[in-house]
Amino acid sequence: MIYELITQNVRPGTQAEVEKRYAEIYEKRKQFSELGAFWHTEIGPLNQVVHIWPYQDIAERLRVRSEAMKAKVWSPDIAQFLVNSSAQILMTLPFSPPLKPAKNGPYFEMRTYTFVEGELPMLVESWERVLEQRLTYGPLCGVWYSELGTLNQFIQIWPFKTLNEREDTREKARIAGCWPPSAAALKAGSRGAELAAQENKILKAAAFSPIQ
Repeated sequence: MIYELITQNVRPGTQAEVEKRYAEIYEKRKQFSELGAFWHTEIGPLNQVVHIWPYQDIAERLRVRSEAMKAKVWSPDIAQFLVNSSAQILMTLPFSPPLKPAKNGPYFEMRTYTFVEGELPMLVESWERVLEQRLTYGPLCGVWYSELGTLNQFIQIWPFKTLNEREDTREKARIAGCWPPSAAALKAGSRGAELAAQENKILKAAAFSPIQ
């Protein structure tokens, strides 16, 4: 399973109209393949929409997109609202839950770690050591690494009922010694993965997103 992550920066004041046009065309587009999730930024880089599309592989992605465009049900007419767009192909890590419809928001934290070349195995190892315990404090939407597009990125999305719940959950996991994975790795006599950069943003779901 692969996931296409599309990030689009739109002009101020146009995000609601962009989502409206995506919602309208998606009613026809979904006959070709289902959307994973559709969000917009609430905190972080503003005026941004983020959507994720699951496919079995690259061949299915190419086929579906070609068929949808041929049927004139993709993509929405939003060119006048766009500042820029980017896309990445993400690979699922073994411990990632499947991205499926759920109501576990409405707040979603998307964390993107850029790791030093060759450090992905260490990053995976540190997560595998503590993730089961971390999940006792709250669920995970998904975690992936980039294969095409911007490389050497490790992307995770966490749902929360409130922003206060985010703070409480992270603090409980920290006190328990299972989060962040790098700290737990050091405690276990290992080391955390070497990272080049970290960023996060808080997302909220569009009305038509399968994940709310």
